[in-house]
Amino acid sequence: MTDKKLPKARYHHGDLRTSLILTASAMLKDNGVENLSLRKLADQVGVSRTAPYHHFKDKNELLCAIAEQGFSHWKLQLEEIFENPDLNEEQKLRAFIHGYISYAAQNPEMYDLMFGRTIWKQNSATDSLKDIAYPTFQFQVKMTRDWQHKGLLPASLDTLRLSQVTWGTIHGIARLLIDGIYADASHIDEMCETALRMFVLNRQEVDK
Repeated sequence: MTDKKLPKARYHHGDLRTSLILTASAMLKDNGVENLSLRKLADQVGVSRTAPYHHFKDKNELLCAIAEQGFSHWKLQLEEIFENPDLNEEQKLRAFIHGYISYAAQNPEMYDLMFGRTIWKQNSATDSLKDIAYPTFQFQVKMTRDWQHKGLLPASLDTLRLSQVTWGTIHGIARLLIDGIYADASHIDEMCETALRMFVLNRQEVDK
């Protein structure tokens, strides 16, 4: 990412907020959340240091807006997976697992912001972030229920708890990859396949 400031003239009324979010997302990816500030963002975009405050009252609101973009992108990937008529249910589950873990590995700073403690532990999520983040998990609950009905996942288990454990498993794999703890990018495919086999093959034992 270049340090060259963008000229103020390229921004028109109404699009500065979008430009701020896009630039802040790039800064987050390059330098992490600790090094992101509204002042640095203004300098990078090439606007006055007070301009971002017309769109975000503080850094938390900016971070929530960035996280919203992350959830929007992930939602698009989910739709591509589950609306693909060429995939059967097991292939969709495989694509979901691979997609989730690959997204985390390729976007570690964004993933930390979307699912980490910076926003959620402090209970500081904005309403607009909650409006896109909560339905993401509800979608997984819905898909888990569908997979139970279709015999792919254990039908005898509570759907919500199964959804939480499924998500917890792939979230844990994602964290191992991001933190570099006994796992790296070369292990992604094998770990994803192991998770899939664990979920799918164990259904017969559980439902006996």
